[in-house]
Amino acid sequence: MKDSIERKANRLVGEKSPYLLQHAYNPVDWYPWGEEAFKKAAEEDKPVFLSIGYSTCHWCHVMENDSFEDAEVAALLNEHFVSIKVDREERPDLDQKYMAACQALTGQGGWPLTVFLTPDKKPFYAGTFFPKHSRYGINGMVEILPRLSAFWREDRSRVVQAGDELHEALRQMAHAAMDADQTEVQELPGTELLDQAYHHLKNSYDQTYGGFGQAPKFPAPHQLIFLIRYWKRTGSADALDMAIKTLKAMYRGGIFDQLGYGLHRYSVDNHWLVPHFEKMLYDQALIALAALEAFEASGNEEMAGFARQIFSYLLTDLSSDEGAFYSAEDADSEGEEGTFYVWKPEEVLELLGSEQGHLAAEYYGATEKGNFEHGNSVLHRPHDDDVFAVSRSLTKDELKKIIEEVRLLLLQERNRRERPFLDDKVITSWNGMAIAALARGYTVLKEPEYLDAAVRAADFVTERMGFRDGRLFRRYRDGEAAIPGFLDDYANLTWAFLELYRAQPDQRFLQTAVSLNKQMLEIFDAGKGVLNYNIPGNDNEEVVEAEAYDGAVPSGISVATMNLLQLGRMLQEDDLVEKGKKLIIARRSILNNHPTGFTYLLAALDYALMANEENFYCTLDGDCGLR
Repeated sequence: MKDSIERKANRLVGEKSPYLLQHAYNPVDWYPWGEEAFKKAAEEDKPVFLSIGYSTCHWCHVMENDSFEDAEVAALLNEHFVSIKVDREERPDLDQKYMAACQALTGQGGWPLTVFLTPDKKPFYAGTFFPKHSRYGINGMVEILPRLSAFWREDRSRVVQAGDELHEALRQMAHAAMDADQTEVQELPGTELLDQAYHHLKNSYDQTYGGFGQAPKFPAPHQLIFLIRYWKRTGSADALDMAIKTLKAMYRGGIFDQLGYGLHRYSVDNHWLVPHFEKMLYDQALIALAALEAFEASGNEEMAGFARQIFSYLLTDLSSDEGAFYSAEDADSEGEEGTFYVWKPEEVLELLGSEQGHLAAEYYGATEKGNFEHGNSVLHRPHDDDVFAVSRSLTKDELKKIIEEVRLLLLQERNRRERPFLDDKVITSWNGMAIAALARGYTVLKEPEYLDAAVRAADFVTERMGFRDGRLFRRYRDGEAAIPGFLDDYANLTWAFLELYRAQPDQRFLQTAVSLNKQMLEIFDAGKGVLNYNIPGNDNEEVVEAEAYDGAVPSGISVATMNLLQLGRMLQEDDLVEKGKKLIIARRSILNNHPTGFTYLLAALDYALMANEENFYCTLDGDCGLR
């Protein structure tokens, strides 16, 4: 954060979001999202400059340093626009809405997201990263801002028309995924759709390095979970092998922090070596769940070890004193990406001595040439442990003991470096995923520590972020719970309590899951297989229809569908099961056209097609048994 002594604060200084606070001393006259900003835009007849990002985003930092800290850019923004800053993690509804606009206008998206709006919130121009000056074919701020300002003043009718046309196009696109001819008698898609999704994944599978497609490679844990469950249904050895090989490649690669544990955001290459270094809570939770399912399916102890080390990172570095889980750690430190994590061989040798240092450098792939910038190396495990142990005339147990000693020494030394920024806000949705993962970790690995941590986090969220006036809140930070919860907050927290109930059949867990699911339907169910994403009428915002697409995380619709199906079976309430089925049926066409974009929704379909898979039932008065 900027030095408050040397810089004058703008309106963001009173916000709780770490991302907004990072910009609180920019010379840009920032507003938080709200009616004040749009009222000013209307009164002064100015367009709105909207910037959406998040605190651990590397390119958001670059754009801040290049443009928002610059006096010339700030003067242009302050004179000709009303500037608004939004934390996408706090307001995913706004991010979803305006990202769709950017993708419609440019064919691509990403963060920072930059959108120019009319005072009535309609986008007319958009992009992602803008440097101060144009370069590499990217428009610069000092060039684009005057042009757009002139366009607004001199050709207003075209601006308004463009905004209206885009608004209508986005409205139509939001409904394009829905089957217009759905009727009450429509049936679920059959297993052939699951087969189709499997073959699509198999065709894009990287046989050499694991994962799907080429660089950059994202973890996509819901695709791995789908494959493991497909193996359970069909016995397809290839499906299970694809999932486990991909998980192993990530676990041994540079995308996994070999010293402090935890998964980085994604790999910039196709072999999981050099990551984008930020660490997100949701990636930890979902990959841990995938590793646990892989372990259950195969008995592969490496998968259990993967999950345990992710949980170690969660409980060590992302856990608050009160038991909740923080959102993320940054990619940058000391003004550069990855500085905290990378090593040169001479650093390893100086710390460990010649014999142990050479062993460690070879084991972790730290070379003189390096695999990162400035001759640095991202630590990874390029050798199979059995083969490496033999090459060093060691048993596997001896190697394991030596490497653990080495890891702790390197970690201790690394902790003397400037640590990346920690985004310490608590997000209900992401905590729900972490609780679900830890509860499953207890169920599978029988580690009491995991259940204790899951219960503490669940208690925090329900006591400090939930059920005020019967409603959940999205974000907690610095003693304040705020922002009415979105669909995924309700869905993922319901998921968490279902997993807690499976781990420990305490009726309060089941009752909380039922209550959350009921609230979710009351608030977001729009009928005919449609779920809204945000709360109607909240802050005078337009209702955003929820997307079913499973991006970095399973969509709120996908998780809600699974919850409805599972609760319906457990409680023997057919209406819940039918609501879950309706959410799938309503998206039959898009599932057929793009099955790999909806793999967690297809996992729900897989569950729905298992006629009597869950013979266990419970009632809210505590009566449980087998049908």
